Parts: sequence; structure tokens; C-alpha cells
Amino acid sequence: MKSTYQKIFEPFTFTSGVEIKNRIMLAPMTNYSAKDNDEVSESELAYYSERSGGVGAVITAVAYIEAGGKGFPGQFSAADDSFIPSLKKLADTIQSKGSKAILQIFHAGRMSPPDLLPDQQSVSASAVAVEQKGAQVPREMTESEIQATIKNFGEATRRAIEAGYDGVEIHGANTYLLQQFFSPHSNRRNDQWGGSLEKRMAFPLAVIAEVKKTVAKFAKHPFIVGYRLSPEEGSNPGITLEDTLSFVDTLANQQLDYLHISVMHFWNGSFRDKDKSESRILKIHEKVGSRVPVIGVGSLHTPDEVVDALNTGVPFIVLGRELLMEPKWVQKVEAGEEADIRTTLSKQAQQELVIPDPLWDKLINIPGWLPVVE
Repeated sequence: MKSTYQKIFEPFTFTSGVEIKNRIMLAPMTNYSAKDNDEVSESELAYYSERSGGVGAVITAVAYIEAGGKGFPGQFSAADDSFIPSLKKLADTIQSKGSKAILQIFHAGRMSPPDLLPDQQSVSASAVAVEQKGAQVPREMTESEIQATIKNFGEATRRAIEAGYDGVEIHGANTYLLQQFFSPHSNRRNDQWGGSLEKRMAFPLAVIAEVKKTVAKFAKHPFIVGYRLSPEEGSNPGITLEDTLSFVDTLANQQLDYLHISVMHFWNGSFRDKDKSESRILKIHEKVGSRVPVIGVGSLHTPDEVVDALNTGVPFIVLGRELLMEPKWVQKVEAGEEADIRTTLSKQAQQELVIPDPLWDKLINIPGWLPVVE
């Protein structure tokens, strides 16, 4: 291994006490491949097995925490105790290769496809549809539903603990329910859950508190709690970078193990305000990085690019597309074989790359996401 890549392989111990062997995590990517009963499938286990071992931690595809919050076809569930054996198979698969296993959990809110829901009706902070043609208008959540959902995030965390995971990541990004409560577009409430910026933080903070309380009660070993967020959104009104800097200042006081910033490019500045060209990840890191580790992501393909990002002081990098095309990215860097890292997706490589059929179909057919070659 080149000495310049040593930084990638430095271990790190989180506030919770969990030690990660290096600074690379597998990104939580939806694969649409669960069983019809929403248990983890054998093809998913094989996919994760192939991508575990090199990375320090695997953040799984997101599991939904209640039936009314399912977000995708072929999504696996953490909504009932009957799913604990299924979730345990996934944790065991990841850990058996030498990586930590982090279960991502969420509620899709108004992004739930109605045909996946028990009553075909999505819910959200307010009865405001997403700005997409034909989008369903969600039903505004009642106080009792809000309280039940907060409790269900805790219950999903308990199931992750019982299934043997090393942590959970609360998915508060990518326009799903926690972000919907924080967003002035989707949250038009005038009660304790909305109105001011501080009140729009209340639901995510209540979820974090419930998850932390559950960990304190049930975890017998150190257990990671991370939070994922999107720093901006394009709708008007929408979340601004200034909103997010206030939010992360509060999140940094919640004894979280990390903040995972969801962006497409590590170095890109604001898309709402083109004059603000500084990396949003770095602005967040500058604001709170001394109090909570910030995880960076986005269009970092080569080990040199990853090292450049780590040299900013951001302690972790999540890789997604890179580990789809090259499951052994970390191992090849460590072995000095970085020249052999795949940088394209061959249409003939599905079996070799161990990618389930539903995900493979999307990778091949969605233009521009991966560089697909014959």
C-alpha cells in the first residue's frame, strides 16, 4: 500500500465506544430485493457479503419502522418483532466478514407509494404534496400518530439491538418523514411540531431521544447512533443551508456518534445560493466537527480523492457507486492494487459483482448514474 493511503486505514473510536477499523463505510443504497414478505432475501445477503470485510462499516439499505412508512417495493422491514431473525441474518453476514453492521431506519412519510401502504394513504407533517406530477396529498399526522411513530423508531432500534447490529442510522435525509417535519415546505403546522425553525426540529429531536433511550435500556454493548440529513432542498419554501447549520448545531448536543451528510458531490457548494461555493460538508464540519464526527460522501472515486477529502479533517467517507462497481475497493487499495479498481459497470458483470436482479435492472437502465459499458 502507498504510504499516502495510510490515512484511509486509521482506526476510529466513536463516542459510544464502538471502534471502526478504517475510515470507509458502505453507503446505504436501496436494492429493491427483499422477499415478498419484506424479509431480507438470500440475494441481498450475498450482495452484502461481497461488499463487507474491506470497509470498516456497512450502513444497510433503509428498513421501514412501521407499515405506514414503507418507501420502496422490495424494501425489508424492521416494523415487527417477527423480522428480528431476518435482520439478524443480515447483521451476521456483514460482521462475519469483519465489518461493523449499522441498520438504517426510516419512515417515508409523503414519499411512500400509496399502493405499498395498508390503507393506500401516505401521511406527513402537513397535508402538502411533494412537487411531483400526480403526487398524492398526504394526510396530516395526528398527535397520537406522531407519538406512535416516535415510539416505533425506538422499537426498530430495540430490534436492531436484539438482532446483533453495531448501531442504527436514523434516516433524516432525502425528503423522507424526518426531513418533512424539518422542511417549511412539508411542515405547515402551528402546534408544538411546526411553525418556527426550532419547532420544526422537534420531531427529529424526539426520535433521536427515543432511540437514545432505547439504546440505554437495551444495549449490553457499545452501540452507534448516527443521523443522516440533507443540507438543502430545492422546493420553495425549502430547507436552506442556514437552516441546516442551526439544526446541526443542535444535533451536535444530542450525543450522536456521527452526522452523515447526504449530497451528490463532496466538494459542491449550495445549489440554492450559487454564490456560496464552499463545500456544504465542510461548512457543517467547520460548524460542529469538533463536537460530533461528520461523514462525507459524494463522487469520490479514487483513493487519492478519498485522501484529499479526509485531509480536510472530515473523519469518514461513505462510498456507494464505487463499491457497486468494485466491491473490493478497500482491499485493492490496501494491497497496492488500486490500478485494478473497476471504474465502469460492464453489462456482463452482474454475477461477478453479486448484484440482485431488481437493483441490476435499475443500474443498467437509469442513464447517468453509473458509467455502463458493454
